[in-house]
Amino acid sequence: MLIFNLITKKNVDFPQFLLRLELTKRGKMNKKQLVAKISSTLGQSKADAERTFDSITTIILDALKNDDTVKIAGFGTYKVAKRKARVGRNPRTGESIQIAASQKVKFLPAKSLKEMFNR
Repeated sequence: MLIFNLITKKNVDFPQFLLRLELTKRGKMNKKQLVAKISSTLGQSKADAERTFDSITTIILDALKNDDTVKIAGFGTYKVAKRKARVGRNPRTGESIQIAASQKVKFLPAKSLKEMFNR
């Protein structure tokens, strides 16, 4: 899937871009570290990389707020899952409680992403 970067006016192959980020196995990566990797990978300033990252996340969040599904080829699918109201039990007292209906965001990894980790 090609994504057009408005700031640099370049097309970016998103799955290949993610592979080139070379995420470390030592721990978690925060936004600042991810923006630094994007900056070095795309050869742009950190400010441009942060605007690129923020615009992509905003687009994904707006789509999810509108109940749209976001599919990124070679990476995965984000979608909103609706949970029905149900009766639950308090584990301490055993008392029945009513759990309200809710929504959550689900991520379903693409087949190629699963295969990358399950060789």
